[in-house]
Amino acid sequence: MQNSSKYSKLIKTEAKRLGFLSCGISKAEFLEEEAPRLENWLKNNAHGEMAYMENHFDKRLDPTKLVPDSKSVISLLLNYFPSEKQNPESYKISKYAYGADYHFVIKNKLKQLMEFIQQEIGDVDGRAFVDSAPVLDKAWAAKSGLGWIGKHSNLLTKQVGSFYFIAELIVDLELEYDHAVTDHCGSCTACIDACPTQAIVADKVVDGSKCISYFTIELKNEIPISEKGKFEDWMFGCDVCQDVCPWNRFSKPHSEPLFNPNPEMLSMSKKDWEEITESVFQKIFKGSAVKRTKFSGLKRNINFLKD
Repeated sequence: MQNSSKYSKLIKTEAKRLGFLSCGISKAEFLEEEAPRLENWLKNNAHGEMAYMENHFDKRLDPTKLVPDSKSVISLLLNYFPSEKQNPESYKISKYAYGADYHFVIKNKLKQLMEFIQQEIGDVDGRAFVDSAPVLDKAWAAKSGLGWIGKHSNLLTKQVGSFYFIAELIVDLELEYDHAVTDHCGSCTACIDACPTQAIVADKVVDGSKCISYFTIELKNEIPISEKGKFEDWMFGCDVCQDVCPWNRFSKPHSEPLFNPNPEMLSMSKKDWEEITESVFQKIFKGSAVKRTKFSGLKRNINFLKD
């Protein structure tokens, strides 16, 4: 046990050095509480057309099925809250997509952390995850004491709010485990009240198929006409439930240069967006998560907001 405590401290210190906001560790085991929640969520078709959410049900709940012999889930948070915001009179992009695609930025940091663990501790096997595999990021982060799940189903942390990415290393190394923290949402319903499409259907339950992020990023077909006039100028993603959350008054700007936006993007007006060409799109969003919706998807979203 002495070693597991020493190793945990080493890992957390290195995570901080790599720029992570915080690091928590939990035992790699079956997520018993999450199983019925995930089952009901899928049963209610809250995933819309995101068919991939139905795959790997067992792996989502049991990290030992993803990484054989795994003992620990190391959860990490990386801040993305920007120091500068878009022109407030313009169409809006979710803050997480202002700069470089976070998948690449975080994967690189996780690779460095894994190499550090192998150098300092020895023969440790594991895998890195950045929301692109069947891992319930928020559940693991909450289990390892990095925050609690808010009513909007995002992870919340007292000191910093919720504008951060969550990632994991699942390793076959026994470590010292952290404990979950208490819920501090109280009777506040700011996120539920403010959601433009009423996508937060119950405490900690979001109907993904009603969320603006789903409509503007995941949905490949035309946006249903029934949603007309509800999007509050969001053309890629949506931050409403986070923007209104009282805990986000503690958000501080990130210090990751790769997350800094193209200055041109910040100053663009609605007219600029409406007239955007593919070459300007490619230039502004080079290496960005916005590429996920493609030029045609962004044009579709803008036209939907404009008409």
